[in-house]
Amino acid sequence: MADVTPMMQHYLQTKEEYKDCILFYRLGDFYEMFFDDAKIVSKELELTLTGKSCGLEERAPMCGVPFHAAESYINRLVSRGYKVAICEQMEDPKLAKGIVKREVIRVVTPGTNTDMASLDEAKNNYIMSIVYTEDKYGIAVSDVTTGDFCTTEVDNERKLLDEISRFCPSEIICNEALYMSGVDIDDLKNRLGITISALDSWYFGDQLAKETLLTHFHVQSLIGLGIADYDSGVIACGALLKYLYETQKNSLDNILEIHPYSIGKYMIIDSSSRRNLELVETLREKQKRGSLLWVLDKTKTAMGARLLRSYVEQPLIEKSEIIKRQNFIEALNKSEITRDELREYLNPIYDLERLITRITYQSANPRDLIAFRNSIKMLPPIKTLLKDIKCKLVSEIDSDFDVLDDLCLLLDQSIQEEPPISVRDGDIIKEGYSEEVDKLRAAKTKGKTWLAELEASEKEKTGIKNLRIKYNKVFGYYLEVTNSYKDLVPDYYVRKQTLTNAERYITPELKELEDTILGAEDRLTSLEYELFRQVRDKIAQSVSRIQKTARAIAKMDVFASLALVAVSYTHLTLPTT
Repeated sequence: MADVTPMMQHYLQTKEEYKDCILFYRLGDFYEMFFDDAKIVSKELELTLTGKSCGLEERAPMCGVPFHAAESYINRLVSRGYKVAICEQMEDPKLAKGIVKREVIRVVTPGTNTDMASLDEAKNNYIMSIVYTEDKYGIAVSDVTTGDFCTTEVDNERKLLDEISRFCPSEIICNEALYMSGVDIDDLKNRLGITISALDSWYFGDQLAKETLLTHFHVQSLIGLGIADYDSGVIACGALLKYLYETQKNSLDNILEIHPYSIGKYMIIDSSSRRNLELVETLREKQKRGSLLWVLDKTKTAMGARLLRSYVEQPLIEKSEIIKRQNFIEALNKSEITRDELREYLNPIYDLERLITRITYQSANPRDLIAFRNSIKMLPPIKTLLKDIKCKLVSEIDSDFDVLDDLCLLLDQSIQEEPPISVRDGDIIKEGYSEEVDKLRAAKTKGKTWLAELEASEKEKTGIKNLRIKYNKVFGYYLEVTNSYKDLVPDYYVRKQTLTNAERYITPELKELEDTILGAEDRLTSLEYELFRQVRDKIAQSVSRIQKTARAIAKMDVFASLALVAVSYTHLTLPTT
């Protein structure tokens, strides 16, 4: 270790902390991988394996990917079950003294991937936590992209496997005891393609779990969360939250509540029945087409598609709740014009649940905010349509439905209609939102005009006919006056340089103009980025309102879809045997 270069020492120290991850280590414009990580990545992604001198006798195996395209490479690795730790430069290399400060900003795993482009928008990406005790299994399930978080307990292996089959998590974390419980871990990995890892025992400490939950949800007791009776469930929830904190490296502000549930609330469908009934995919091709979900799914939004899938996978058994849903469908079909109009307004709505997660995680770009704004512009007319639908479930939905007009106004005033994807490219903030941005933007485009106007003004005021405003890299902008007009130079001119045939001066007004023009572009980009962050943070403060509205939208979408299907198939007759 002492023989390697300082940079490689830091790399190895960081790698030691993230042994189970592939470490993407930022070096300039690339993320580099070394040693075994490089060999794995070069093979998996078909990249060229090179080497780097690092103080050892042999060059360290190395491969890399451009930082601006890293997301696609990370997604490919994660889809194959790998965990990726992203080690980022935390300071400008030009300003750094010694080696550039770096630290891991996020760990991407199959169950914590938040990249919308790589996820199936019609399906939740669940991560499950399982803790096995002597007599039960505690289960916690979350989708970090939507903020969903729920927990339950089961008392035997068959029920556990049914819950795993129902949620189809992409990743499971568990205690060591689960490996000793008799559950076929290899079958879950190989047949279902689930990434499974046992965490250290301290993750599943009873006291740590309670403290983590109470701190995150800002409550005084577990009674306030409704999970006081779920002893094993509490441990599973605490371990999952702790794991999410460590991988996401943020406050998880989109996870606002836990939904404890009893498996007795839903129809019990074992894993083999789920496959044979072809609820969400066909038995042979494993495709949605041809399944029950394919027949029922006429949803317009990603949120609605996910909710409908959960309804199919979790059939209700409580009669009153079933009737409430039927009444909503009936009410929609009594007014087909309202139903069809509702579906038209739903069509342009983006995935609000995953957008607000990106916003709260500070990974949303300017175009995400425009997609968010365009979506919430549809909310007022939808709210108006709800008044025409008379049933109990609509009243419940309406109470959670917020048109978010204040956020729509904020985005209308602040963000350009067609901003760039990158937050660092500038041209994000609308004209009129910030006086300073407008001034800097004008300086960037109108600097020459301003200089010409100042030159003309000074000529007129002083009578110096050959006065010129010039520029060089050493002195910046200056007023040049030949010696023949030196007697006309006013007192407020400050001498900057003496030449053989002329004098160079600066004035307070020219100095201010110089500062404005020369620093305009850098300051403009920096200021626009800061204002964008302020807007994004202001939206993030309304995460609860947005999530409730998103769920209301999802429900309306589901029932409008079911209503349409109900009408579409009324003319069909069942074949006689």
